[in-house]
Amino acid sequence: MSEKEILNFEAETKQILNLMVHSIYTHKEIFLRELISNGSDALDKARFESITKSDKYKNIDDLKILIEVDSEARTIKITDNGIGMTREEVVQNIGSIARSGTKLFLENLEKNKDKKEGGIDLIGQFGVGFYSAFMVSDKITIETRSVESEVGIKWESIGDGTYSIEDIDRSIEKRGTEITLEIKKMDSEDAESDYVDIYVLQRLIKKYSDYVNYPIVMNMPKIKEKDDDKEEFELKTVNSMVSIWQKNKSNVTKEEYNEFYKAHFHDYQEPFEVIHSKVEGVLEYTALLFLPRKSQFNFLSPDNERGLELYSKNVFIMDKCKDLIPEYLRFVKGLVDSPDFSLNISREILQHTNQLKKIASNIEKKILDLLQNTLKKDRAKYEEFYGEFGESIKVGIYSDFTQKEKLQNLLLFKTSNDKDKYSTLAEYKDRMKEGQDFIYYSGGASIESIERLPHMEGIRAKGYEVLYFTDRVDEFMVSVMRDFEGTQLRSISHGKIEETKEGEEKVIDAKTTDVLTAMKEALGEDKIFDVVESDRLESSAVCLVSKDDGLTFNMAKVLAESGNNVLGMKAERILEVNTKHGLFDKIRGEYEENKASPLFKEYSELFYDQACILEGLPLDDPTLFAKRMSDLMIK
Repeated sequence: MSEKEILNFEAETKQILNLMVHSIYTHKEIFLRELISNGSDALDKARFESITKSDKYKNIDDLKILIEVDSEARTIKITDNGIGMTREEVVQNIGSIARSGTKLFLENLEKNKDKKEGGIDLIGQFGVGFYSAFMVSDKITIETRSVESEVGIKWESIGDGTYSIEDIDRSIEKRGTEITLEIKKMDSEDAESDYVDIYVLQRLIKKYSDYVNYPIVMNMPKIKEKDDDKEEFELKTVNSMVSIWQKNKSNVTKEEYNEFYKAHFHDYQEPFEVIHSKVEGVLEYTALLFLPRKSQFNFLSPDNERGLELYSKNVFIMDKCKDLIPEYLRFVKGLVDSPDFSLNISREILQHTNQLKKIASNIEKKILDLLQNTLKKDRAKYEEFYGEFGESIKVGIYSDFTQKEKLQNLLLFKTSNDKDKYSTLAEYKDRMKEGQDFIYYSGGASIESIERLPHMEGIRAKGYEVLYFTDRVDEFMVSVMRDFEGTQLRSISHGKIEETKEGEEKVIDAKTTDVLTAMKEALGEDKIFDVVESDRLESSAVCLVSKDDGLTFNMAKVLAESGNNVLGMKAERILEVNTKHGLFDKIRGEYEENKASPLFKEYSELFYDQACILEGLPLDDPTLFAKRMSDLMIK
């Protein structure tokens, strides 16, 4: 037996504990749901492990969660006979929060702590449910025993930033976890929701955990046959245990779906939409899917695994079966229950089963049909969804070209036609001017920054509409997508606004050509690919564009910021000059007067630096730029 150790929580975990202990949130009752959910997960894991380790797991058919209340001692004990924890697992799962979003969670929790429901919403969103027990407890004690350990483990904390951990005698027959909460005294105004009242707990179990697959057992009063009979108690199962997905959907209310979703998937908002589908025949399965209303803080992160829960005849098989849902729909939560899968099927075999592929294909089609239908019939609702998850749809096209036809009609963009409203690509195409050959777009950090680009001048003059690309993935998606229903998408910073048609070639003055060639030579090929006359500028003197077949400047910026430009790709720079502008007259006059003039090179450098500034690109030498400006102002 090891001696008791006093250990410190991680620094960020301490902050979470401090916020929980001193919590002012109104929905403290969710602590019970979180602990029951953890117990249910432990029972799922025990049942799954028993398939391959049946010699270690006894009484596997009697899995349950027992809740005992001592109102005088003000304690609640929640016990499961699930998988239990080893010492290392206790330290890892309880003593620290090993997730990259902890800091972001704390920032959001602090920001929302004065809101009635803001903080509680985040507790579920960021997966720190166990710590919610400190909102109602002065002290928490955990006793646990794993079949992989020779001893039991005891863990205790009062939420002061430290915890104790020690080995204890706990027989293998007491496999599982027992959590004892010493409940805080309630204020008089909270007396009706005192958590050491068995009827309060029964109500909370019905509200949040009625669909848990295992019996939740409590010692409840027997029904008296006579009024003067002495009150007696008996163990009763207080949850229905009826899997909501096995019910006929016509018998399930919207409220029941919502409560199941919030309890099972740890969300505090109702889902955006529910899909409940039962398929019978050669392929048999039931799917219960939920589209969340809000995206998780890291839903596009590789650390955030996608996948649906997989069951066979109500028995849990796998937590995150990623083969049931495509990458771009990773935000979808839910489960699939099919009798076609064996309980002891391995992940490797599962990946290659035809049934799984067919189910996944059907699920994807169901979700896309729902989204298309919502877009057509309830535009405002779809736009609400798209504001949260539209980027994921774009990632679907970028990551797999074959998805283009399925997803392109679900895309929405703000445009120069109305920067406050979304437009589909089909709606844009319907508004195209006669003679317009391309769907134009421009990428940038914001709509305002795009509208300030000099490239917009010629587009506005021609009355063409521009799609505003403000998501990082937009231009990468277009590089794969290329066209919409046969009409090419073109960046306003790529090449010319329009292709030159036969017989329309513009003849450039030979002297102008000489000046542009001299500017190119003065700047050098390290800086510039070419210097050309612009067909897009009206009031601005200069702008930068990139080659038609190359990166745009915005794409290059995104690659550089993300650290993914391992090949060192660059947007080759073409300097476009407005030859009707007064500044060009100045540089042209200097060149014609003295072709070897050092001032001509200074002008050329200033033209280039000005174009870089307008494009939001860093200057090669800001100090030299400032000196040139000062020298020219003095002259």
